[in-house]
Amino acid sequence: MPEGDVLRRTAARLDQALAGRVLTRAELRWPSVAGVDLVGRTVLVTAPYGKHLLTRLDDGRTLHTHLRMDGRWSVERTGSVQAAGRRSDVRVLLGNAVWTAVGHELGMVDVVATRDEGTLVGHLGPDVLADDFPTAGLPEALRRWGLTGATPACEVLLDQRVAAGIGTIYLAESLFALGTWPWTPADQVDAGRLLGVARTLMQRSVAAELPGSTGDRERTTRRVHGRARQPCLRCGTPIRVGEARRPPTTRPVFYCPRCQAPGTTIPGP
Repeated sequence: MPEGDVLRRTAARLDQALAGRVLTRAELRWPSVAGVDLVGRTVLVTAPYGKHLLTRLDDGRTLHTHLRMDGRWSVERTGSVQAAGRRSDVRVLLGNAVWTAVGHELGMVDVVATRDEGTLVGHLGPDVLADDFPTAGLPEALRRWGLTGATPACEVLLDQRVAAGIGTIYLAESLFALGTWPWTPADQVDAGRLLGVARTLMQRSVAAELPGSTGDRERTTRRVHGRARQPCLRCGTPIRVGEARRPPTTRPVFYCPRCQAPGTTIPGP
């Protein structure tokens, strides 16, 4: 599932194409909103929140979308074959005179009053990548973290109600960066430091993909995620993969059994 860094980049791309422009085409191919008409409205902004996208319009409505596991947005030149949206996986089309945003395989599509966005995302914890996370978001995330007791740290990192935006990639990478055994009880880890590392790694990912950026590819390389049985880049031990949560919501957890042995602590990234 795309994580907070991907959503930040997606929101920025949608803003480049749609913000400040009037919609000349708007097709919502989703049963609950199929009859909603957005044509003629001006897009104000697409704001990411965790793994959600909130496209706000000038009439006080918000189009809410979520990528789930396989969703993605592409931006195509209006009038092109790609912008026609004839593919069966297209769920949303938002077009203006220049660009058309095409939402493929989206997992959620809603239209609500902007003032009611909280009904969709209000249950989530603070967005790890929000500008005010270090000052306003982190204290609230730590309060929520403290309520999880001895739940394994890897499971708490996945809990969007604690902090929004972290998935299996940055769960694995942040725990590896600090040499933390993934199943350490949440009340035995430095949650503030761990969430700070996750934020830093995600920020690097966003920066590496900015237009015109050369990026620091070495620093954004995945150290453990998706590297089962490959040698650890720190010690050479084969990477293992375990599980967080129970069926049917299990998620893979990649880790180094040596660098992340219980009781290990390593300086941050």
